[in-house]
Amino acid sequence: MTQDASLPMFDQHVYPFDARGVSKRFRHAAIFGALSALHPGETMRFCNDHDPLPLLAQIEAHFGNQVAIAYVAREPGEIVIDFQIQG
Repeated sequence: MTQDASLPMFDQHVYPFDARGVSKRFRHAAIFGALSALHPGETMRFCNDHDPLPLLAQIEAHFGNQVAIAYVAREPGEIVIDFQIQG
C-alpha cells in the first residue's frame, strides 16, 4: 500500500492498525478491542484491502457518536480509515 507523505502514519495520538495482518476469524474482535483501548482525542488509523462497510455499520451501532469515522484513502485495494474517539 502506498502512503501519502502528507498524512502522518505515526503521530503521538494516531495509532496504526493494519487489518490485513489479522486472521479473519479474530479481525472484528481485535478492531473492537483496539477502539475500546483508545482515549478521547486518540485515533486508530485502520488499513485494509477492501472497504469494510459491514464493520463500519457495526462500529456505528456499538459506539454511536463516540467514534468519528473518516476515510483517508478509498481506492480499490487501498482503504485507510481514521477512527477518532470523541471526548
